[in-house]
Amino acid sequence: MRRNRHLRMRRGMALAAALTAVVLTVEAALPAARSAKVEQRPANTAVLDDRPAAAGAAIADTRTDRMTIYKGREMYRELTPQEEQVIVRKGTEPPFSGQYNTHFEKGVYTCRRCGAELFESSSKFRSDCGWPSFDDRIPGAIKRQRDRDGRRTEVLCAKCGAHLGHLFVGERFTPKNARYCVNSISMDFIPAEQRTQKAAAQAAASPDASNPKSGISNLKSEISNPQSAIPSPPSQERALFASGCFWGTEYYIQRAPGVISTTVGYTGGRTENPTYKQVCTGRTGHAETVEVIFDPSKTSYEKLAKLFFETHDFTQLNRQGPDIGTQYRSAIFYLTDEQKQIAERLTQQLREKGYNVKTEITQAGKFWPAEDYHQDYYNTTGKTPYCHLYRKIF
Repeated sequence: MRRNRHLRMRRGMALAAALTAVVLTVEAALPAARSAKVEQRPANTAVLDDRPAAAGAAIADTRTDRMTIYKGREMYRELTPQEEQVIVRKGTEPPFSGQYNTHFEKGVYTCRRCGAELFESSSKFRSDCGWPSFDDRIPGAIKRQRDRDGRRTEVLCAKCGAHLGHLFVGERFTPKNARYCVNSISMDFIPAEQRTQKAAAQAAASPDASNPKSGISNLKSEISNPQSAIPSPPSQERALFASGCFWGTEYYIQRAPGVISTTVGYTGGRTENPTYKQVCTGRTGHAETVEVIFDPSKTSYEKLAKLFFETHDFTQLNRQGPDIGTQYRSAIFYLTDEQKQIAERLTQQLREKGYNVKTEITQAGKFWPAEDYHQDYYNTTGKTPYCHLYRKIF
């Protein structure tokens, strides 16, 4: 009996020793495994933070053209640690350290991670702030959101979400009164000649199947007129709608499927680069308007126009609820003949339904972005529209 008990005790001790050895082996292997996992982690999976690069420390411009798979079929460049610190972790490169700070060659600035075109060189200006500055962006290329500090407006690549920098307004550096302050390390640059040659080559390689000579004729046209060779961002169209306070118009439209970005501003008036205070007088002729950039493969201009009618009272003249004045008028500012025809057709359908439509249908003119505090207002404040309400009509 005693012998069996001792035998069981020895077996138990041997089993415990074996288990301990296994645990120690696994623990010893964990650091290496964790290290390997970190090294293999795609750049986009990093935890975001606002830690800037060390003050005064130059960010090495060690660039690579290696690509990595990101979000399924999309192919994005693999980032260096310095690029990841800014593009993914939302850091900031030291002032006056970036290669594009004093760069003014003609061409286009693109997203370092995905290659999307962001800023034309013609919109770049000297601000002496220490970072590249632009007073405008390529339509639909930039996404804006409230920075986590609750004060600034962060700007990101609309295609891949890469952190670019911040938007500041009201500084009066240029007539457009906006400054996109962007990290050099978040961008690449394509010279104008190289961009034109690339567009011409693409046009030559993709001729109209019904007309084999079209590729050659298009190429000749692009060579004689280089600006025509610069393609618009793919799968993007633009629309302008006014339906009273632009906060409410933006609230509903930016939630529609296929909408890439929205910007509130002013159009339809006479004053150059108007301020909110000037527009509110009703003497500038502008209407509070929302610029919509959308993907035509996911939605259509007609669907957005229907939503426009279904989210405000288009039977009111020069007002919307408690907001009174020509700046609050219902209006569609069309950019193409097709948009005009769609707007007129929908208006006629509404009249046939018995509505006394007061919506103005006018050819679009210059659109002026409104002050920063108006952008994305309801998402920023957490409030909801007070004079816009959705109702099914069509």
